[in-house]
Amino acid sequence: MDAITFKNIFYRGRVVFEDELIRHYHTEELLVYYSGNFLQFKRMPRIDEWLRAFEYLREFHVKNGQNHVKFLFPENEVIPDELLHTMKSSGFDIGFVELYAIEPRKFPLAPVTAKINVQKVTEENWQDFAQLNFEVDSKFGEAFAIGKRDMHERNLNDVRFLQLIAYYDNVPAGTVDIIIGKNTAEIDGLVVLDSYQKKGIGTQLQQFVMNEFSDKTVILVADGEDTPREMYKKQNYQYRGKKYEALKVFSD
Repeated sequence: MDAITFKNIFYRGRVVFEDELIRHYHTEELLVYYSGNFLQFKRMPRIDEWLRAFEYLREFHVKNGQNHVKFLFPENEVIPDELLHTMKSSGFDIGFVELYAIEPRKFPLAPVTAKINVQKVTEENWQDFAQLNFEVDSKFGEAFAIGKRDMHERNLNDVRFLQLIAYYDNVPAGTVDIIIGKNTAEIDGLVVLDSYQKKGIGTQLQQFVMNEFSDKTVILVADGEDTPREMYKKQNYQYRGKKYEALKVFSD
């Protein structure tokens, strides 16, 4: 397996500012998407550097009508206690994500079931894919769901992406986006409707990815505090690193 780091992960948005300390990602077509509007630190900042970055990003987002600020810290580095305390006292939620990778041949072969039918998304089944994701994304607000739908539509015609949909007894039940890199295939946004959980749909979607990209390393990022990461470990994914994040959402 090639050396996999967070540099292999796709970050949505364009870089609108960069210097020796920060790289600022901005997704103007989806301003409410936290994962596409954030600031990445290239090295661990001092408190005064973090405060300046905070003021910069807050001012930029206010001008664009955005009510959040989000920071990503260097991978595999622990946030110093003093900086951590400063951020928490300023109302930030601190979390982390973990990077996992697997060689497709090491993925446990998923049992075949006639009930589950995984398909590539095309113009013919696009509405099913869009409607399922809109239903899930609506939990975060209508503006977010509409923006994500537009993003999915752009991805449909982008050669860097492959979209999959899984039907259970001919009913749309799950979807996933694959971001295609030179040597990697990144699983992103794996969704299975609550009413279809624990039926093997997520596993079948992954199996399709393993079959389709058998010559690449399959990678994904998991929330460090969510249970799916335990499932990935059982499926032979290998831990490749950790990255801390800080998020604050303003009410005004």
